[in-house]
Amino acid sequence: MPHIKNALIRYRIIDRMLRNKYKPYPSKEALRAACEESLFGSETGAHICASTIEKDLFNMKMEHDAPIRYSKKNGGYFYEDPDFSINDIPLSEAELSSIRFAVSTLQQFREVPFFQQFGLAIDKIVDRVSVGNQSEELAQYIQFEAAYSNGGNEFLPLLLDGIQAKKKVWFLYTSFQQMQSKPRKVSPLFLKEYRNRWYLISYDTQKQDIITFALDRMADLSLLDETSYIPQDFNAVAYFQNAIGITAYKAEPEKIILKADAIAARYIDSQPFHSSQICIEKQSQFSIFELKVLITEEFIRNLLGYAGEITVLEPSNLCTTLQERAKALLQRYQV
Repeated sequence: MPHIKNALIRYRIIDRMLRNKYKPYPSKEALRAACEESLFGSETGAHICASTIEKDLFNMKMEHDAPIRYSKKNGGYFYEDPDFSINDIPLSEAELSSIRFAVSTLQQFREVPFFQQFGLAIDKIVDRVSVGNQSEELAQYIQFEAAYSNGGNEFLPLLLDGIQAKKKVWFLYTSFQQMQSKPRKVSPLFLKEYRNRWYLISYDTQKQDIITFALDRMADLSLLDETSYIPQDFNAVAYFQNAIGITAYKAEPEKIILKADAIAARYIDSQPFHSSQICIEKQSQFSIFELKVLITEEFIRNLLGYAGEITVLEPSNLCTTLQERAKALLQRYQV
């Protein structure tokens, strides 16, 4: 809930200003301007009004026992107890429990190279909330999905640097099809994770196309001093909005209509294939779903995971693809 988060940020900004010995007694307008500048980058009053600051001061008094007082002589606010800070307020048991749960989630990524730089920060959080051995105790009741990796994560920081600095990168790449290493020089655009494997979405100037590379098949990565070429119409969010998985391309999504048996329908309804998915008919024995996506290998494999529990009604080309896959499967198990 953004409004709650923003309120907490405002509390800390106000707290910092009330404790500033070099600029004591900040006025209500000074508090308002500082909060708006920090949250929205402006001081116009378009986002935070004086009444918001009044409510913040009141809530800080009521909820956090902040000893806020107003000095008529100095025309501003101050802490009656100069040693008070909202940062020193102990967390409630419910808040501690939530943080412990979040830290347990973070700890599973400790050994992933890209996240090792945050290891010290995680340790500080653990110590601050006194998690101690509770992580081991928590493992008796809950198990998180492990983030296994086949390598390549060590390239994440350098690729991120290239994307942010808009510099090209060079590396050797071994595809699954050819199994031969070939040099590649591309403009890095975006990093995307799919099923615990990282991918680089890039622009290849020579091919004049957007190309995807798996990081675990890269080698000898280096950041070049050449400026990247960024297609003007590229938008990372829009690029994948019609895709399932890591495969995407410039095309209109196709309308998919599939019929699922009762049990499979419950799973598909609770874990949709895509955000565009809707249920257009629901019966006791089956349900019919419609979605609009690109027909990619990842989507086809997701459908095959339901085997004989679903039937694709449209489009015909997807039906043909699934029939061919089913025939190939039967041939492998013929006695």
